[in-house]
Amino acid sequence: METPKKIIIKGLVQGIGFRSFIHYYALKYDISGYVRNCPDGCVEVAGKGEESNLNKFIEHISMGPPGAHITEINISDLKDNSINFERFRIIR
Repeated sequence: METPKKIIIKGLVQGIGFRSFIHYYALKYDISGYVRNCPDGCVEVAGKGEESNLNKFIEHISMGPPGAHITEINISDLKDNSINFERFRIIR
């Protein structure tokens, strides 16, 4: 079963193309959901897809793009049923 995940990425993760980097891998692994910058400087991702694809997606985004410096990643099951998982989008 596809359990949506919430991923919070902390560190130097804004202003370096991180959301586009995540969007690329979401499309590559057929992940639906969103990515957005948070006011506190972290990046939040909600993702849903086949378990093996979701694991590969998380593995890739955990490395970050060039210029990123990730200090912490928190992954949890997402229980918010109001999220539209029809496609992956970057929230501005």
